[in-house]
This record gives sequence, structure tokens and C-alpha cells, in this order.
Amino acid sequence: MQTKVLMVCLGNICRSPLAEGILKSKVKTENVFVDSAGTAGYHVGSSPDRRSVAVARKYGIDISDQYCRRFAAEDFKKFDFIYAMDQNNYRDIVVLARNQEERDKVQLLLDVVASDTREVPDPYYGGAEGFEQVYALIDEACDEIAEMLRAKGK
Repeated sequence: MQTKVLMVCLGNICRSPLAEGILKSKVKTENVFVDSAGTAGYHVGSSPDRRSVAVARKYGIDISDQYCRRFAAEDFKKFDFIYAMDQNNYRDIVVLARNQEERDKVQLLLDVVASDTREVPDPYYGGAEGFEQVYALIDEACDEIAEMLRAKGK
């Protein structure tokens, strides 16, 4: 049975598409299904931000075929692990949970690593350097998630 992981940010065009692509590159996709979503519906149906596509491509990952979707309460049933990029995303997800079991599926992405920060900053209003920083933070967290999944036989 596949383990299902969902990456969530605000608009699903910068951080969570990167997280989806990075984690997919580190796991066996026949064992692990990875998707992403946004807590807001601003960009539903849109492709990832061109700067996210560019930084992913720089590291050999293609996220250009992804499309934005909004997080829905049904995602709690579909996914085993839900990773939020920041505290606001975390709160927006958890408020939709119907019980403790669903709330327990959600955690901040950077909580899986020893980091000075607990949040992946939103690079949307900045330049390319912000996307590089975000890529590095997500990449480190995805290394830990992939290792955890391998340890579980995934």
C-alpha cells in the first residue's frame, strides 16, 4: 500500500510545488504518492510560479506539469502525512480537521529537521535568491522525510 504525503502552502504555486517535486525525486514513487495543495484558492488550475520551476530545473527536477489545487477536508482521508510550510498554513489546515486523528497527520515541514526556523518563508514577493533559500530548506526536510519513509519500508 502506498504512503501518501501532501505538501501545503498558501497558494500552491511556490513552496508546496517545490516540496512535492523534491520529495518525489527522493522516494520510490511506486511506494510513496506525493501531492501538493494550497490553503487559499487564489491560483487554482495555475502552473507553479516560473521561479519555482526554474530553481527546481536547476537541480534536475521538473515541476512544470503540476497544477494548483486547494486543500480540502477530504485530504485528511486521502493522506497519511500533511506538511505545512508555515504556522498560518498549519492553522488553516488544522481548523478543517474533524478529530484528533486528522490533526495528528499535520505538522510543520521544518519540524522534521533541526533548524533555526520552523517556517519555510514565502518567496513570492522576492527575487531568485529567496527561491534558492526555500529550495535548500525544503530539500533538507525532504531528505529527512525520505529517510523516515525508507525506515518504514516505503
